[in-house]
Amino acid sequence: MSAAPGELREVAARVAAEAAALVRRARAEGVAVAATKSSGVDVVTEIDRASEALVRTRLGELRPGDAVLGEEEGERAGSTGVRWVVDPVDGTVNLLYGIPEYAVSIAAEVDGQVVAGAVVDVVRDVVYAAALGQGATRDGVPLRVRPAAPVAERLVLTGFGYLPEVRAHQGACVARLLPLVRDVRRMGSCALDLCHVAEGIADAYVEEGPQPWDWAAGSLVVSEAGGRFARLPGTGPAGSPGTDPREVLVAGPAEGWDELVDLLVHTGFLNHANASGSRG
Repeated sequence: MSAAPGELREVAARVAAEAAALVRRARAEGVAVAATKSSGVDVVTEIDRASEALVRTRLGELRPGDAVLGEEEGERAGSTGVRWVVDPVDGTVNLLYGIPEYAVSIAAEVDGQVVAGAVVDVVRDVVYAAALGQGATRDGVPLRVRPAAPVAERLVLTGFGYLPEVRAHQGACVARLLPLVRDVRRMGSCALDLCHVAEGIADAYVEEGPQPWDWAAGSLVVSEAGGRFARLPGTGPAGSPGTDPREVLVAGPAEGWDELVDLLVHTGFLNHANASGSRG
């Protein structure tokens, strides 16, 4: 079975669009919390579960033998060297409240490297897609990040974790950041935040704590749109068990990258001693 990035991108986009259609239909019928995870505000809905079940079924039909890592059901082993990384609903709290900013995100890894992915904005029915070395698109139209602006004119997207002590640290970093940039936005979906940087409606993204299913597809979209994406050592307190609590996601245009990293060190997001390797 082929592992060509372009073919994997088409599978990701097709299945993500099918799952997004399911989520739209189910949301119109109503949504309720089914369970919680890391804290009482970290929710799971039956829509999350139904979306992931559909994705796993369709991937099994289209790509038998591939591995799957999903947010709700964990890891399914494979034999082909391809692993799909799936977030059935990224932005579940937005889904719950009816805030129109949530997505289905599906990425394909080959031997641990993300080579294809798709993020479907559920409410707007917009498909972001990318394949390694082949660029990124929004509904088939090529994407490009914004030209780098002076630091004081950059619009920065961010997000917050679910544990109170983590949020307190993140809030303090944002408070130091806010006077130094144009503004800060918290939209509620890591996958869409990365796509927004890729399409040039934001200048940067920074967040501590998202999981691989949150960022796998979006990271490739922003990279293939001429941006940079990095997972860098942060300064925050312990996060969810089994994760690296100090890892911070950073994305922005390749031009002006050093200034962005310096800003995030200065405002406390990044560890000064270990961020230098991300420059250049």
